Amino acid sequence: MADKLRGRKLSAVQLIVLFYLIAVAIGTLLLCLPGSLKPGVELSVIDALFTAVSAISVTGLTVVSTVDTFSHTGYFFLLVMFQLGGIGIMTLGTSIWLMLGKRIGFKERQLIRADQNQSGLAGLVQLMRQILLLILSIQAVGALVLSLYYLKYYSWKQAILHGVFSSISATTNAGFDITGESLIPYQHDYFIQFVHILLIISGAIGFPVLIEVKSYLTYKGKQPYRFSLFSKLTTATYFLLTLAGTIGIYILEHNRFLADKTWHASLFYALFHSTSTRSAGLATVDLNEFSESTQVFLSFFMFLGASPSSVGGGIRTTTFAIVVLSIFFYAQGRDTIKVFKREIDPKDVHRAFIVITTAFFIYSGSVFVMSYLEPSVHIVKLLFEVASAFGTTGLSLGITGELSTAGKLLLTVLMFIGRIGIFSLLFLVRNKVLREAYHYPIEKVIIG
Repeated sequence: MADKLRGRKLSAVQLIVLFYLIAVAIGTLLLCLPGSLKPGVELSVIDALFTAVSAISVTGLTVVSTVDTFSHTGYFFLLVMFQLGGIGIMTLGTSIWLMLGKRIGFKERQLIRADQNQSGLAGLVQLMRQILLLILSIQAVGALVLSLYYLKYYSWKQAILHGVFSSISATTNAGFDITGESLIPYQHDYFIQFVHILLIISGAIGFPVLIEVKSYLTYKGKQPYRFSLFSKLTTATYFLLTLAGTIGIYILEHNRFLADKTWHASLFYALFHSTSTRSAGLATVDLNEFSESTQVFLSFFMFLGASPSSVGGGIRTTTFAIVVLSIFFYAQGRDTIKVFKREIDPKDVHRAFIVITTAFFIYSGSVFVMSYLEPSVHIVKLLFEVASAFGTTGLSLGITGELSTAGKLLLTVLMFIGRIGIFSLLFLVRNKVLREAYHYPIEKVIIG
């Protein structure tokens, strides 16, 4: 297929998007199969499409109950879609090519670069191998730990089912569950919550960060191991936002939902939802119990999303970090951004502002359209739902299944955009960078 598509001169990004669209189409058909559904259950095409996009974009928004709708075969198809969307089509595809003894050529490396949001072509095949090995290892350990622990709640067959499904769903930040209530049944079980937090972070922190951590742990050189600026900036931003989210939720809810909770219950409610809100979409409480101010606060964090080259969506942590740092240093009268004894490339600053501006227009425009399509739904719920779809988070205030067909289709598009990323969306309309043939005289305009 790649050879045929190559002849049509599609760009790498366009090919990646096409591959994901094909995966969505196949996923929709698989979920419509009678064997994927429980006896007596019917699933409309629009609901199957919505679920397939949600699974492949590892979002977790659902218009039907997963546990009441799908059979074990359906669960299996969903898990495959989680892996395709979370790890990436090209990561899995590269592994299959290598196992078949195929050569990874220049075009395939371009596809890998586009799928994983990388800047160069060097070392991509090795990167794919490491990503696959790391994620599958983390999922295996998570599945084993959770399966053994779930014996406390289920028979051994059910414990394995819940353990495997939970581990893959959490690591890929898919946000799907087979309890029918997310993690609410375990809201007082801190061990299950803590394991899920670790799995969520493993998927959302970024594949390059995981690889560098692995390299650091196995490093035996004489000189101190040096982490890249990307890993330092990503990790610092990710955990600072997690801390800020935890503190923010606690402050906003300490006299409301958390008023009658113990200190440790309050800590886990705040910490879990700060972590999960960024892209995972799991919850230990009905989010309608949170105040509207907290729901708006969580919407902002869903808009930010996870790290680049991770399983999450949103504008990504580095985008937010660079924009904030740019404003901070500009306010100090500086023209460069210095962080961790390095300077940020001006091109990256430009890209960050393009991403956040484009994302804001997409988000605000979508909220406006949704308010027109769903006039009976409260605006805060629409703000929350749109942020959840765009950030591929999957948290909901319970309105997803009640939306009109047009509303569901709009969220479907947002989830897909969240999966491929803003730059991939922009690159769809261009095949190459155009060199300016000439320039006009520069003239300044008044700003601000």
